[in-house]
Amino acid sequence: MNSGRLIGIILLVIGFIIAVIAGLWLATQVNNGQLETGGALIGALLAFIPVGLLVGAGIYLYARGGAEAEQESEMELQRRLMDIVRSRGEVRVPDVAIELGLSVERIKNMVHQLVGLQVFSGYINWEKGTLYSAEASKLRDLQTCKNCGGDIKLTGKGVVACPFCGTEYFLS
Repeated sequence: MNSGRLIGIILLVIGFIIAVIAGLWLATQVNNGQLETGGALIGALLAFIPVGLLVGAGIYLYARGGAEAEQESEMELQRRLMDIVRSRGEVRVPDVAIELGLSVERIKNMVHQLVGLQVFSGYINWEKGTLYSAEASKLRDLQTCKNCGGDIKLTGKGVVACPFCGTEYFLS
């Protein structure tokens, strides 16, 4: 569990404990005749301010901690994908999908995200379903497709594609 979620839970518990203690104290005072109902309502409203702040902050930190955990999980998957491709040099996309427990479409999206972040260079042949790691310097000088020999063209930021076979080259 990350620290944001833990602090959020602690603040929620403290807020509820304060609310219970304040409620019991006010009820006891009214029951003993030491406090009238109007005074108890004012006391409850005054107790609501710190309780509301604690509970609100707790909910915010808990939710933010969940979003951070999700982002960390996505980054860990991207890191694992990069490690697999770099260590093997050539890997079949379905094999990576099985190894990471993801769909082929999700792997494709992750590759494009990594290219957008300029941390991955290589190429992929979607027909064969094979992902290749390559030095960016080798790919920058590439004029023809390594798969079919056709002329390649720039299709986007950091992406060069072969219009004949669909192989995409990613430059970091």
